[in-house]
Amino acid sequence: MKEEFREISFDKSTGKFQFDCVGYEDILKKKPTDHSQFNFHKVSFYVLLLITHHEGNHNLNFKDYSLKKGTLITLRKDNIHKFYKSNAKGVVIVFTENFIVNHSNELEASKIFLLFNEMLASPKIQLNDIEYKEITSLINWIKKEYAEINNDTHSSNIIRKFVQILILKLFRIKSKYNISLANSKYLSMFLEFQSLVEKQCFEHKKVSFYAKEMGVSTKTLNNVTQSIIQKTAKSLINDIVIIHSKRLIINSQDSLTEISYQVGFDEPTNFFKYFMKYSGVSPSQFRATYQTS
Repeated sequence: MKEEFREISFDKSTGKFQFDCVGYEDILKKKPTDHSQFNFHKVSFYVLLLITHHEGNHNLNFKDYSLKKGTLITLRKDNIHKFYKSNAKGVVIVFTENFIVNHSNELEASKIFLLFNEMLASPKIQLNDIEYKEITSLINWIKKEYAEINNDTHSSNIIRKFVQILILKLFRIKSKYNISLANSKYLSMFLEFQSLVEKQCFEHKKVSFYAKEMGVSTKTLNNVTQSIIQKTAKSLINDIVIIHSKRLIINSQDSLTEISYQVGFDEPTNFFKYFMKYSGVSPSQFRATYQTS
């Protein structure tokens, strides 16, 4: 299985403290020599994207999201995304896991992983006027400190604190509309289940396997996913299998037949039916759409 997506690592030359803040419009204007921002690529860091002017679109994990003033997109590391050309303006904040986690308590760190987890809640937030004013005010303070980062030894710590506050504010906003992020006795079990599936979804697609791995019953696992995302455990497995299959289809030059075996199907026709059922298009239609876009 060949990984061909360009993985964008954090550029330490531009972000000495594993943090960077750039204009959305500046990214659209860039001409990188090692990749194109308009092609699918994987990020090895966390991204907050806020639109302040005009409109556009952004693709995250092969799904398009419309952008306008007040739209905020969150990307966790290892997500696949790409930009579209537009006249949209805004700000993009990027930081590594270590930038926050190594300097946060356990509760603050958990909020990061929950806020950026697109399986728990939509990666898109549309801020209302009050929320937009509050968030842009915080971001402006971050930008101000970032401008001084090479001249002030305190700036990096101040920025980190502001980013922590920003994440907590966004978590609170997102929690108002997504019960998945609310406190739940099942949340840690859900995250364990999600992690196991993301690592083994091609080899194992049965709920019973993961229930046994976690030492719980299939009924308990279904109660967990129903409580957190209002889906069955099998539905979550299917969602993750489809996302990872899409990565393979776009990312590999292998035939769809070969990919079906890699995904874990003994018969290619079963994979084609499965993909069509849960994505709404055939593997060939999906490949044709995104490899030519």
